[in-house]
Amino acid sequence: MARRATPCYPRGPPSGDLGNPPEMVNATKVTGFLLLGSSEIREPRPVQAAPFLPVYPAAPTGNLLVVAVTVLDRRLRAPMYFFLGNLSLIDLCYVSVTVPKSIHDSPTDRREISFLGCAAQVFSVVLFGGSEVFLLTAMSYDRYAAICLPLRYEVVMDRGACGKLAAASRLFGGLFAVMSSSGTFSLPFCGSFLIPQFFCDIVSVVRLSCSETHLVIDAVVVTGTLLGVLCFVSIAVSYARVFRAVLRMPAAEGRARALSTCLPRLAVTTVFFTTAAFGSLHPPSDSSSVPDLLVSVFYSVVPPALNPLVYSLRNRDVKMAMGRVLVGSLFSRGRQFHFTF
Repeated sequence: MARRATPCYPRGPPSGDLGNPPEMVNATKVTGFLLLGSSEIREPRPVQAAPFLPVYPAAPTGNLLVVAVTVLDRRLRAPMYFFLGNLSLIDLCYVSVTVPKSIHDSPTDRREISFLGCAAQVFSVVLFGGSEVFLLTAMSYDRYAAICLPLRYEVVMDRGACGKLAAASRLFGGLFAVMSSSGTFSLPFCGSFLIPQFFCDIVSVVRLSCSETHLVIDAVVVTGTLLGVLCFVSIAVSYARVFRAVLRMPAAEGRARALSTCLPRLAVTTVFFTTAAFGSLHPPSDSSSVPDLLVSVFYSVVPPALNPLVYSLRNRDVKMAMGRVLVGSLFSRGRQFHFTF
């Protein structure tokens, strides 16, 4: 890892040394980082990548299928399917900015990531993670409007409102991503360049800074935490009202189907919010551990892998549309093969 030595004097003027700092910190200008550096996990890197292998292949495959179906099948034009397609697109991007590099580098035990690559990871993780938080909130309101306000649903959730909610989720996610990445990588970095994670996260990167004040990052963290709590409370309230309306349904079959749809959604959302909050707010340590790695996997890999199953692939209309798309694709290929032959 190439580094260029530069002085870093965070502790003020010296006592009795003509302008040289009293506790001079030997520092370097970091041009790159090492992921999972000084790990407490003693297994080799291929073993450390094992938690991703059962989960990761399902994430891009399932999300790509849902995106393709919601785009190609014109029968899926309801607001719910519009949000499902957007959620799958965000999850596809979210899981693709962190895990592939870790899996790709594991066999060769490579751990390096460039300064710009780390900045790009921080920006992308905050962008897609923040967008997903706001989109999940919009989706919970959509379910509330569909079940609790059925007569006004088409007016409340028309095409314009859905487009504005999806655009707002990306706007807020992008705003937080710009503030977080610019505030993080404008700090001076000193000494260690070891990140005890399998990807660059804000907490670990900020800890490497030799600056003792992080006003921009503190403001972003506080604002993001407050908005995250507000979004989670909004989701919980929306689903609580949905459950109350569902329990009043006279038909037991309808209640069972509605609960089987809403409960898994709330469970996956809760896992995403709680693990992301723990990973962002708990004090960073000098070395990674198995619990830290599992928490990171749970909020960066598990929700994108489960969302297609929980939100989409259990839906009868989506499964039928997927069958139509796949059959149509096979039919067109067969016809093309016949003409070619």
